[in-house]
Amino acid sequence: MLSRSSFTSLVVGVFAVYVVHTCWVMYGIVYTRPCPAAADGAAGGCVWPYLARRPKLQLSVYTTTRSSIGAESNIDLVLNVEDFDVESKFERTVNVSVPKKTRNNGTLYAFVFLHHAGILPWHDGKQVHVVSPLTTYMVPKPEEVNLLTGESATQQIEAEKQTNALDEPVSHWRSRLTLNVMVEDFVFDGSSLPADVHRYMKMVQLGKTVHYLPILFIDQLSNRVKDLMVINRSTTELPLTVSYDKISLGKLRFWIHMQDAVYSLQQFGFSEKDADEVKGIFVDTNLYFLALTFFVAAFHLLFDFLAFKNDISFWKKKRSMIGMSTKAVLWRCFSTVVIFLFLLDEQTSLLVLIPAGIGAVIELWKVKKALKMTIRWQGLRPRFQFGAYNDSEKKTEEYDAQAMKYLSYLLYPLCIGGAGYSLLNVKYKSWYSWLINSFVNGVYAFGFLFMLPQLFVNYKMKSVAHLPWKAFTYKAFNTFIDDIFAFIITMPTSHRLACFRDDVVFLVYLYQRWLYPVDKSRVNEYGESYEEKSKKKAHRE
Repeated sequence: MLSRSSFTSLVVGVFAVYVVHTCWVMYGIVYTRPCPAAADGAAGGCVWPYLARRPKLQLSVYTTTRSSIGAESNIDLVLNVEDFDVESKFERTVNVSVPKKTRNNGTLYAFVFLHHAGILPWHDGKQVHVVSPLTTYMVPKPEEVNLLTGESATQQIEAEKQTNALDEPVSHWRSRLTLNVMVEDFVFDGSSLPADVHRYMKMVQLGKTVHYLPILFIDQLSNRVKDLMVINRSTTELPLTVSYDKISLGKLRFWIHMQDAVYSLQQFGFSEKDADEVKGIFVDTNLYFLALTFFVAAFHLLFDFLAFKNDISFWKKKRSMIGMSTKAVLWRCFSTVVIFLFLLDEQTSLLVLIPAGIGAVIELWKVKKALKMTIRWQGLRPRFQFGAYNDSEKKTEEYDAQAMKYLSYLLYPLCIGGAGYSLLNVKYKSWYSWLINSFVNGVYAFGFLFMLPQLFVNYKMKSVAHLPWKAFTYKAFNTFIDDIFAFIITMPTSHRLACFRDDVVFLVYLYQRWLYPVDKSRVNEYGESYEEKSKKKAHRE
């Protein structure tokens, strides 16, 4: 059986191996070994770039309701760029006719051709093309209304129609199409072509040498939920913004892997909105900052695990509530559950939702330990029993109740006033949404006040030895990491501000740690004192 320190060392060791392995994999993605024979000018075994011949190219974008095309009459030309320069970026907005089939929840595809200038793409043997759907299916966001003023009868009927169809995905228009061409004159080794790029390559034999045609790529990561538009049956035309920029080989390979990762998330059950949060990390962030984010996220995962492990270990061995604020434990549980329900109601990214859900379950278990609660089942009906507190624990409860009394004079009026103000001035999807938002706004805005009872108990007892400092340390590291993620991952503004609030509270705890030095005669977090353990040890000897 491994000891706690050995297990922690094992976890840290596995984490270090994981980081090194990830760095090696990332290096293998962005670095491609060129053909050795190319340096000597030999052609054997090498695959040469067709773009090095500097051909005159033309870019054509067509739309059709079919996923494959066989005749010119089945498609509509929406964009034609003559004398296309692969080195020059551009952005153009065109109007696309929406067929009746697409308006009835059908799909519309974009076929992008890169071919020789002056030749129709289906007559050009050296053309390359890619296909991308311009529509996607997603459940529309419910409309928000003022809960007090209500709506007219007509609006209510329309709202009821929309509500009945809220759970049914409808067709949405992707208003952006982002194109890239790999412009490096890179010579590949034909015996070791990268699998990720190979599927985008088309080879042609020119004399004694093999060439690969221009690598045309559609950036699916740029398709964001914020750019989607609901397709109504009365809509006949919709705007499409086509943008182009060159791309390097290293970035192309990285982007292909990231697109595959997002696709895998969707196959595992992630919704379009969840995948969009991941896309935002890649698209809206500088690549160097993105690399730092991956590195920091790995440490966040490690500290999350160690904090949960030490927190659970602390409460599992906890036999006494001396020096611990029960009210703070109850409030922390309530606030964590409310935050989880709020994030669920706001359809927040699973990157934020899953850790919040795990934290809520742990906080519920800690309440059971703090109240000394046991559950006995009588058939299908549970029966709750609560243990008794000793004199020292009752003294702690007196300090706890005194702190809560002072806080209630400030907290309750602020929360009630905030809920009333939001009811009058803010629109919500339902009364449940207003209730959850009111609770969570109180938690975010004034929640740190409920951490003050523990500070008050520490002040009265002149000790912090009863607190789980190992778990606090790991949570502190994660708090500062959360400050970084607050600017990267999409989340409600109130949740973002709460990350910075936790910094202030932890600094106060650190000040108390310095102010009240360790007294070995006081009980620790397990209800034991150092002197008691020394006596037990001497007795055994």
